[in-house]
Amino acid sequence: MIEWSAATISDFQTTLLAWFDEAGRDLPWRHDHDPYHIWVSEIMLQQTQVQTVIPYYERFMTWFPTIDALATAPEDRLLKAWEGLGYYSRVRNMQRCARQLLADYEGQWPRTAAELVELVGIGPYTAGAIASIAFNEPVPAVDGNAYRVFSRLLEIDADIAKPQTRLIFERAITKIISPTRPGDFNQAIMDLGASYMTARQPDTAHSPVKRFNQAYLDGKELDYPVKTKKPRPQPVAYVAVVVKQADQWLMTQRPSQGMLANLWTVPLIKVADLALADAYTPTELITAVQLYFQQEYQLKVTVAPLSVRPVTHTFTHQKWTIQLLAGTTESTDLAYFAGKLVTTNALTQLPTPKVQAKIWDRYAQREK
Repeated sequence: MIEWSAATISDFQTTLLAWFDEAGRDLPWRHDHDPYHIWVSEIMLQQTQVQTVIPYYERFMTWFPTIDALATAPEDRLLKAWEGLGYYSRVRNMQRCARQLLADYEGQWPRTAAELVELVGIGPYTAGAIASIAFNEPVPAVDGNAYRVFSRLLEIDADIAKPQTRLIFERAITKIISPTRPGDFNQAIMDLGASYMTARQPDTAHSPVKRFNQAYLDGKELDYPVKTKKPRPQPVAYVAVVVKQADQWLMTQRPSQGMLANLWTVPLIKVADLALADAYTPTELITAVQLYFQQEYQLKVTVAPLSVRPVTHTFTHQKWTIQLLAGTTESTDLAYFAGKLVTTNALTQLPTPKVQAKIWDRYAQREK
């Protein structure tokens, strides 16, 4: 790892912040230093691109303009606001954090990163972002951009997939961060990582900090950051049964724990939970699905094939392949079914995951 002199650090700070003042992105959560705005944006930006987040952020602020509004929001409304962003545990933790702030902090934000990490759902990166931007504490905000930027600037070859590596980067950045403008410094690093120092096609030749980029100068920029590959997501086969009764659709609410908790989908059945041999025919699948509805929910559902391609959807640890089937039922007794019949107009009011949107899109392609 390269160690910069005090003169180099000062030169880098001046160069980086001058560029940020001229070219920093105009983002809605940067219009003030409100910790609530910063927090919401940073949680949304986890695993999600900036341009995708902007309309979600603006709607979220309209629906939940204050900590109080977020703390008291009905869960369906909360999940609907997050619909399409994925990783729904984030927004559930946000509500828990809002309630914690009201109960334990009288609605006031802690002002240091060390205190902020004590809040529900706030880790070291988010704490650093809030503390530096909202409260001007000179602490780093180490996310994927910071790993990429500083691993190249300083040729840090520690494996960023290992949790202990964060400390190496935090110590290195703490020596370099601007003591007077830490929030702008951290945001400049974010912008740098999203523009000139991207993962696969960096444009370092035009970067404002090109002369500080040791990996680029040594001709090995794409070797950084060092990261071991994650294991491939495990394949899981599902059947989605789109059951219609007149102008109503059978929808089920997922359990309160586990993947897609409390969100609504059409009935999704793991193929492994059906009484099928390793190799089965389409007729055997239909028979098994009908029997499943009868045994699990005491529902008589007539199932038919659909001439559409399966839906695929990848989560962090699983890759779902979902075969679609059509269903009809005359049953109205749903006492044993975790869901309800929903009119077409009411479907839009239910919080649904992205995989359900894919199912609807694929269902619309069926041969009619």
